[in-house]
Amino acid sequence: MKLVKTIANLGYGSRKEVTMMFREGRITDPQGEVLYADDAVTHEVVRIDGEPLDPPAGMTLMLHKPLGYTCSTKDHGRLIYDLLPSRFRLRSPLLSSVGRLDRDTSGLLLMTDDGALLHRIVSPKAKLSKVYEATLAQDLRGDEGALFASGTLMLESETTPLAPAELEVHDARHAALILTEGRYHQVRRMFAATGNHVDALHRSRIGGLSLGDLPAGAWRLLDAGDLDRLFGGGA
Repeated sequence: MKLVKTIANLGYGSRKEVTMMFREGRITDPQGEVLYADDAVTHEVVRIDGEPLDPPAGMTLMLHKPLGYTCSTKDHGRLIYDLLPSRFRLRSPLLSSVGRLDRDTSGLLLMTDDGALLHRIVSPKAKLSKVYEATLAQDLRGDEGALFASGTLMLESETTPLAPAELEVHDARHAALILTEGRYHQVRRMFAATGNHVDALHRSRIGGLSLGDLPAGAWRLLDAGDLDRLFGGGA
């Protein structure tokens, strides 16, 4: 692939705009030597304004999604893409969220432009656990753990029961719910089925991958070790 197209596909600009960047001498090697559009160089040696190129297609990142942001490219209001470099929204292939967190849910969100990886993560066969920390409007009744683990709970308007889920109670109004599936607003609907309401919801872990000390609104690229932890379940 020509260097102009490679850089344009990473979202740095249209092909016309990237061509102008070459003419302005903004695209160089690590030593500052100007590169030209027809130079045959590897991805790793290209610099734009002195900075390395973003990763090629296959990039995966984790985002600590704050409350109030929507997992969309088109909705009105604040979008998760507003938290990333603007060029990330223009990448081809598209950088997509792996599943969604609604506007009123915070926490760990994965994003990738690797379609095969996205499918592997969301596939029911993967059975990747997801941990949600819930703050409840009312005290727990005491039987929620058994009900959620039973594999018989049927949500309103659905025709198949939920897979067994694990409830870890922190105190009367705080609990972690561990799921291996991802139905629409599942955690909120599960507690609603017990007569309770979720006041706050935060996803803290997917598989073996957690946010760690990543602050709200921040993101970081994932490497092979991170993906091993994601699927391996390690700490």
